[in-house]
Amino acid sequence: MRPKTLNDFVGQQHILGQGKLLRRLIESKRVPSVIFYGPPGTGKTTLAGIIAESADARFVKLNAVSSGVADVKTVIEEAKKNFEMYGKRTYLLLDEAHRWSKTQSDSLLGVLESGELVLIAATTAVPMYSMTRAIVSRCSLFEFKSIEVEDIKKALQRAIKAENGLKHFNIKIDGDALNYFATACNGDVRSALNGLEVGALTTNVNSNGETVITKEIAVECLQKKALSLDEDVFYHILSAFCKSLRGSDATAALYYANRLIEAGCEPQLLARRTICHASEAVFQFVQTINHQNNAQNTA
Repeated sequence: MRPKTLNDFVGQQHILGQGKLLRRLIESKRVPSVIFYGPPGTGKTTLAGIIAESADARFVKLNAVSSGVADVKTVIEEAKKNFEMYGKRTYLLLDEAHRWSKTQSDSLLGVLESGELVLIAATTAVPMYSMTRAIVSRCSLFEFKSIEVEDIKKALQRAIKAENGLKHFNIKIDGDALNYFATACNGDVRSALNGLEVGALTTNVNSNGETVITKEIAVECLQKKALSLDEDVFYHILSAFCKSLRGSDATAALYYANRLIEAGCEPQLLARRTICHASEAVFQFVQTINHQNNAQNTA
């Protein structure tokens, strides 16, 4: 189901629109080592495959969580052989690149300098803070953003009609269901497509041989908004919630509280924080009254 060409790829027009730098690099088959960073489900891995395919290059995938220095050395040796024998570069897609250690990262520096291997690192973290400076300085950085609703609808409609997708299910989806999938996934195309597939697999075919997906079915399949909230973002939002309480900004506090709850945070945690701040406020009030009384007695 992954798009094979730029024409099928949806979203990221700020870097892939006509005349944009990354598009020009891909079309000229001169993509250097790059780092793609942004939320999950926005096309980082898919675009890496398109780049390697368009450049007629060898494409290798590694995951930073499960790979070690030995795996990197194997890829490097094979990349050198292919470059020497066939003049063919190797594109290495490194998923979860921010989880690589300094030793693992340093093992790539030499081959990146020679150009025998091109690195495409994909990460949900900001590389300037989460990756080694030596790797970042050798790569061009491109930020991926959450996919727009209309682009997600295009991806869903393509999946419904595609021969290598869900065409054989003969899906009939109403506008409300399509809109729910596109909006409730919070810019994550993968989440929307997974929900659509679950709906197709679990919905009975009607008398006309159609798999009818309604909004009710879409809600069951997707269940709720998939808000991306990694550990760093979680504590940033929790801090914003606390600061909103201290600043007596009720609207902001409610917004941050609801975002945390929607992302799976236990409401008890927010209740405890609220009680702590209330206790602090009472303590400060008592201290102020005592200070004023002492001042009056002294006078």
